[in-house]
Amino acid sequence: MEVKDYGLDLHCTMILEEYRSLKPVFEKMKEIVLDECRKIISDTGLFVATIEARVKKEDSLAGKLELKGSKYRTINDVTDILGARVVTFYSEEVDKVASLMEKYFDVDWQESVDKRKLHALDSFGYDSLHYICRIPEKLYSDPSMPELNTLRFEIQMRTTLQHTWATIYHDIGYKSGVEVPKEYIRNLNRLAGMLEMADEQFSIIRSTITDYRRKVQALVESGKFEEVELNGDTFRSYLELDPFGSLTRKIALINQAEIQKTSSIPYLKVLKGLGFNTLADIEKLRKDYSDDAYQLALSQLGGTDIDIIASSVALHDLLTVFILRNGGGEKGLEMLYNALNGPSSYNNKRAKQVYKTASTLSFMEAQE
Repeated sequence: MEVKDYGLDLHCTMILEEYRSLKPVFEKMKEIVLDECRKIISDTGLFVATIEARVKKEDSLAGKLELKGSKYRTINDVTDILGARVVTFYSEEVDKVASLMEKYFDVDWQESVDKRKLHALDSFGYDSLHYICRIPEKLYSDPSMPELNTLRFEIQMRTTLQHTWATIYHDIGYKSGVEVPKEYIRNLNRLAGMLEMADEQFSIIRSTITDYRRKVQALVESGKFEEVELNGDTFRSYLELDPFGSLTRKIALINQAEIQKTSSIPYLKVLKGLGFNTLADIEKLRKDYSDDAYQLALSQLGGTDIDIIASSVALHDLLTVFILRNGGGEKGLEMLYNALNGPSSYNNKRAKQVYKTASTLSFMEAQE
């Protein structure tokens, strides 16, 4: 294959020759670093946007040597020939990723740099955390490629917004090869400042929501239901207490039935639609209507051979009784079934049948 002549001086040409001879090593390093980064992140359960790596192309390296070749003695001084990148969603996760990288790779602290801390106070500069690393032998070694453990590589850690800005800036301000006028750089820096503020706000909002969920969890666990607004998060926390378990098991004993685990989350929209605003409202439903719900279940299951019931049966029967005792009638039951199963003619028939059965029960007679 013909070797391209880039018109470099002898020193830079020798470094380029080193690159060509070591290209297979860099490719192997890329494979190792990418696999290890993915495994490290996966094992810790951290969810990130991107994990990627690349080996610098020959043309790109030649261009770098043309501009800065005098600062490099050997190929090992060019620390970004292999570059890896981990892109996170939140700024605080950059440091979490960094701590993981420190555990598994040998970090060259003298060469590593936190560019997030390098900007002047009157600028809107914005960049990422860069570690210069080596692959330790305890992580991976190959006697046929000893350079695997001596050549250095770069890991960049940044947020998605940092990555967006850096990519755009690289494309507009560097990759074009044309010096960008200062007024345009100023505009780019202003945009960087906006993105930096957005990064901060996303982290603040996330932290606030996390604190709110912890507070709600504590309130639910302590039984302070009147202080807890009914929503998806609070309802899930409430269900973890198994509030309807006792009634469900009592209903199952009617036929010695098996209880099949099903989700009660679909009932949230029904509860909200019926005016339940706090977990205390659901607790009141459970306490005030449990006897009537059991009476309804007994009338429906007694004399049948049904031996499997859903774990949501207690909540379902509680809501059925609530609707009937509050004057909802057949129409209210049909709306319940439509909300849970989608509209169908069967829901109307079922509502009529349940209403007819419930009409003979004492809690309905008390309504008349």
